[in-house]
Amino acid sequence: MSGQNHNQDSNPYRKSDCDRISTQEYINEYSHNYSHEHSTDSFSDIFADFEPQNTTDGSYRGTMAKIKATELKYQEIFEQKLAEANTNLKRDRIRVRIKQTGLSLQLRATLPLKPDDFNTSLGKTKKQYDISLGIPANLEGLKTAIEESYELGKLIARHTFVWNDKYLGIRLREKNRKKQQIKTIGELLDKFEENYYKTRQKTVTSQNTFANYISVIKRNFPLNTLATKDNFEKVINPSQGNKKNELIAVSSVFIKTFQLGFTLDVKRDRVTPSYREIPDDQKIINSFELFEKFALNRKNTNICDETDTWEMWRWVYGMLATYGLRPREIFVKPDINWWMSAQNKDNTWKVHKDTKTGYREVIPFVPEWIELFDLKNPQPLKILDRKISKITSVQSINWMRRDISRWFRKVGIQFQPYDLRHACAIRSHLQGIPIKAASDNLGHTADEHTKTYQRWFGIENRKKAFGEVMGQKSLIELQKNEIIALRMENEKLRLEVEKLRFRGEG
Repeated sequence: MSGQNHNQDSNPYRKSDCDRISTQEYINEYSHNYSHEHSTDSFSDIFADFEPQNTTDGSYRGTMAKIKATELKYQEIFEQKLAEANTNLKRDRIRVRIKQTGLSLQLRATLPLKPDDFNTSLGKTKKQYDISLGIPANLEGLKTAIEESYELGKLIARHTFVWNDKYLGIRLREKNRKKQQIKTIGELLDKFEENYYKTRQKTVTSQNTFANYISVIKRNFPLNTLATKDNFEKVINPSQGNKKNELIAVSSVFIKTFQLGFTLDVKRDRVTPSYREIPDDQKIINSFELFEKFALNRKNTNICDETDTWEMWRWVYGMLATYGLRPREIFVKPDINWWMSAQNKDNTWKVHKDTKTGYREVIPFVPEWIELFDLKNPQPLKILDRKISKITSVQSINWMRRDISRWFRKVGIQFQPYDLRHACAIRSHLQGIPIKAASDNLGHTADEHTKTYQRWFGIENRKKAFGEVMGQKSLIELQKNEIIALRMENEKLRLEVEKLRFRGEG
């Protein structure tokens, strides 16, 4: 049907056309054409060309900023699709419009007066009504609204519209009554993923976030209890610290996803991390050697993971120590070809865009460790490639991430994988690298970077920093004294020259 040539024959609601095809057949035909042009039958690709504004903030605040950007993009797309739907309804001469009211979609049309809505004083027999059919204001709901608009439009064109239970809202009231029956947390959890991704982009990062939400809910909330405000708060309020803050964050997302109609009266705890000692360079180097010692001394085993992967985990250790990477940044679609390429003269590691803070190239904090830890050895990279090829889900990546900690314990390393990242933050400060450059390299904000090295800046590092400053101060003083001595020597020589010149003239 041409959008520019609308003659009488093109009207889909002429009597002869309506006699030939049923309502459902027309809707099916329309849906096929509309979905072909506008992809409304499947919204899985609505974020295909969308990239949230890249951020180097890996904190809760940064994550929420990306989520907010995605939600705004979704709303923008929804409003665009709603406008397109109304344009097409007008183009096809359908006397119905779709409007959004709050969280619902309604059909607006001029219809015969309702049975209880007499307007005899004006002598009118028709009036404009907004019909609520319980359609949610999202992209899936928009598909339903479009179908209902064509259904209603056909009745209007045929002059066969009557106020029945559907349009009077009797069914809707009954549906809402049933809907208001509160479900258990477990019942909602079964539909959590479906509802969650209706307004979010499905990426490796978002899948990992969602997997954590599911885990938190299952571990902490009784699934057979009703999803009420009191029941959520009964679990959250007795908790403390990071656990409480996590429960608040996850519960808020859950409540918002299902529009449960309440907000939690809880406050986040202010958490001060306990102190821990970050390994110095010598300890990091010594710990690297523990992997080979483990391999030489381990008992015979037929388990593949025990016999041929220690080299890969040692390589992972070296990368974490040298580049300050998050463990996930090694396993999410690593660009091994670039890493081994002769063009990679600066030895940068490319972090994939599907990770926590997006794409970036990472410069080594300790370039000499690339050779010391044999990070260009192809053997561990072959094992890594084999492991990566078996990744089928976000859960697979989580298992590999947990395996790093397991290997640390296995070989006897006395610190955590993330401590290597913190060590890079501290080292960059001692090296005098500008905060912005170091924080960008690590993939977090300058504020987070400062917090990190201030938080874990122990007494030994303070001594080192003071020693370097004092050493530099002593060197400067020495250089100043040398300059003064040279000036005095220069002045002495100048005077000698003047004396010789005076004698020569005499």
